[in-house]
Amino acid sequence: MQISLTINHQTERLDLDPRTTLLDALRQHLKLTGSKKGCDHGQCGACTVLLDGRRVNACLILAAMAEGRSITTIEGLGSPEALSPLQAQFLHHDAFQCGYCTPGQILSATGMLEELAAGWPSHVTQDLTSACQASRTEISERLSGNLCRCGAYSNIVAAVQAEAAADARSEDKA
Repeated sequence: MQISLTINHQTERLDLDPRTTLLDALRQHLKLTGSKKGCDHGQCGACTVLLDGRRVNACLILAAMAEGRSITTIEGLGSPEALSPLQAQFLHHDAFQCGYCTPGQILSATGMLEELAAGWPSHVTQDLTSACQASRTEISERLSGNLCRCGAYSNIVAAVQAEAAADARSEDKA
């Protein structure tokens, strides 16, 4: 079937088997290999992308389901010459070891920071009457769907917490 996908603000036309997952369309057909195929069951988060700004596991979404929606991959967040602020925090906090999970972690954290900014509570949110805080517990809970086989969790949380604090400072100035 012919589909048109908007990926990182560019429209791509593809002729795909209707059963093709978004992850396979990205990796095999468009050569966007930042999103990784880990478990292929939606349990590890290595394939996380943003779909209309919300984080999803690309291995669980059919490419055809993403037609007409905005898809953001790690390739669309920044470049080696101009990292996104969160990518820079990951680098600064040494929030990766082997790097396999890093794209999914960064995309998930990007979506998670938007959820925090919107005031969406999580399972561990203590106070539903005020803005959600980027505590270690809150971040750990919200990123629990992204596994890191190297165990870089403390540095990942530190990077996300630092970016959340930077975002809060920039909002205070605005």
